[in-house]
Amino acid sequence: MKSKIGVFILLMCCQVCLGQILTRKPLHGRVVNDSIAIENGLVFNVNAKTGSIIDQKGYFSVLVKVKDTLVISSLGFKSKKIVLTEKDISSSFFRVNLPAIARQLIEVVVYAQKGSKPELGNTQSIVDTQYYDDRQTSPRNALMTPTGTGDNGIDCIRVYKMIFKNLKKNNPDKTDFVSDMSFTSVAMKSVSYSFFTNTLKLDDDQIGLFLLFCENDPKSKTFIEANEQFHIMDFLITKNEEFKNITTFEK
Repeated sequence: MKSKIGVFILLMCCQVCLGQILTRKPLHGRVVNDSIAIENGLVFNVNAKTGSIIDQKGYFSVLVKVKDTLVISSLGFKSKKIVLTEKDISSSFFRVNLPAIARQLIEVVVYAQKGSKPELGNTQSIVDTQYYDDRQTSPRNALMTPTGTGDNGIDCIRVYKMIFKNLKKNNPDKTDFVSDMSFTSVAMKSVSYSFFTNTLKLDDDQIGLFLLFCENDPKSKTFIEANEQFHIMDFLITKNEEFKNITTFEK
């Protein structure tokens, strides 16, 4: 009898421990920046394939467990990946600091008053040139801390510039391209995270920008009330082709 009670207690303890490991709990937090207010964005749980929207004050709530990977992104800020620890989950309030993407300075070329203007042609081809190591030099600074973005990562500044140029062209009277997040909410509830990464072939830090791109298409408003998964997926696939055309640059 005692042995049965002991086995029962052991099984209960195992069940409680297993439940604590497998059960995800709400994590409440806020995304901040040292000098700029962060309004709207996305928090994706890569392991759970779910996400949450960052509200206009930077707050969010998402279900997590230890060792889950969160991808936090917001327009105008560098995306961040965080692998959650027990300390992160047990904290009463989770705080994430996103660094702002540096604004690209306007190129200024000064010529001598009597000199002839050099014919440079398309200077963008010079900017896009990829440089590689040789025996004497390396384009990589060995003293800099690795960023984890890779040598040929997406040029976020140029993508933002191209996206907003396209949005302004299609919406000349609109000035706010960030506050409306209704379609994003519907899309995140209708399709899985893997649909963005596997089907649409989007990187983690591209998903938020892609949803913003879709948000500013007037057709996206038709899906807010009529939540039809098949039509939403078809719309996302179509918009993804447009998005890739904008974010793909000729080298």
